[in-house]
Amino acid sequence: MAWICLVAAGLLEVAWSYAMKLSQGFTRPWPTAIMAVTMLGSVGLLALSMRTLPLGTAYTIWTGIGAVGAFVLGIVALGEEASPARIVAAGLIVSGLVTMKLASSA
Repeated sequence: MAWICLVAAGLLEVAWSYAMKLSQGFTRPWPTAIMAVTMLGSVGLLALSMRTLPLGTAYTIWTGIGAVGAFVLGIVALGEEASPARIVAAGLIVSGLVTMKLASSA
């Protein structure tokens, strides 16, 4: 259950970062409200997952899902650059996440 909460928290992190971008510096009320709600949900689910998972594992996975998810969403939805170096960097993050999961005993 902790891993499900953690993955959901990471996905909500992607959602709030995207909503933050759409809020245009908190000048648009709906994206700003969505950002606040998804941010609270993300941190809340992270806290639940930390009841069982080690801090280092949970926080690393959470930020990694957020970073790679925001990277992919930026390319797909916002037309951001998908240079080879950026793709390699995202791949390294994913490999680190997989290694962290495999190394976790919880």
